[in-house]
Amino acid sequence: MAVRGTIKEKPGFNPSEDAAALRKAIEGIGTTEKTLIDVLTQRSNAQRQLICKAYQDATGRTLCDALEGDTNGHFEDILVALITPPAKFDCQEFIQAIKGAGTTESILIELFASRSNHQIKAICDAYLAETGRALIHDLKSEVSGDFEKTLLILAEVQSNQFFFGPILYEAGEKTWGTDESKFIDILCHRSVPQLRQTLVEYKSLSGKTLQESIEREVSGRLEEILVAIVKCVKSVPAYLAERLYKNMKGAGTTESTLTRIIVSRSEVDLQDIKAEYKKLFGTSLYSDIESETSGDFCQTLLKICGEDGK
Repeated sequence: MAVRGTIKEKPGFNPSEDAAALRKAIEGIGTTEKTLIDVLTQRSNAQRQLICKAYQDATGRTLCDALEGDTNGHFEDILVALITPPAKFDCQEFIQAIKGAGTTESILIELFASRSNHQIKAICDAYLAETGRALIHDLKSEVSGDFEKTLLILAEVQSNQFFFGPILYEAGEKTWGTDESKFIDILCHRSVPQLRQTLVEYKSLSGKTLQESIEREVSGRLEEILVAIVKCVKSVPAYLAERLYKNMKGAGTTESTLTRIIVSRSEVDLQDIKAEYKKLFGTSLYSDIESETSGDFCQTLLKICGEDGK
């Protein structure tokens, strides 16, 4: 499958030259933010890892430490995100979501609904390496009920190849009272092509979409995660485009959500997210970022996003 990211490998890449440019930008009189942005947004993540090594070899200090010591706020956060390997970045977002007072369920929903089985396994491996504990073990202590059951099945990375349209109809619209466990089991033991077929079959059986049925029959966090799974089965880029739009157009922009989605999808499908954003909301992601954020943080997001048609 063709990768539809906005960031590609830089031809003629030289990690030592880049590390030297970053060192000069950081250690000179006043940090040269433009250099930091230009270098780190125009290299692939794999190339950034080589820059990190070259920087540490040259200075005896990690690039992460240097950036944290020399930049601040959301700008610091996005630069550190850019130099973090993808699975480790997702893992750190998961840790942020479950630590402290109250779990941030919306982040858990986004991560586990939108990531592929391969990506979820990589997050679990990164979590074990970082904490020495199984992600599933710690997840159990943070969430409960059917919402917990759904997340745990997704985190256990299971996939089944059977066809479930009629079973979902029996579990939902056809019955008095909803059997949530069937919705959960079928939507989470998922093969995406099979689930796409299930959505078609469900609509022909019930006369309404599966999302409509979930919204009618399920509530709370369980409804949110099941709807997110259905949206991601249809189109992960459209789901993430909607997350970005609601984040920027709601009550106050949450910069960490912008950073997480824009950085994590920059080499995966950000081109498709931009296209879906335009189609769904009639405006460009680039122009909305420009109007809703500011400063070096804004410039970094715009460099990663790229203008429409680029």
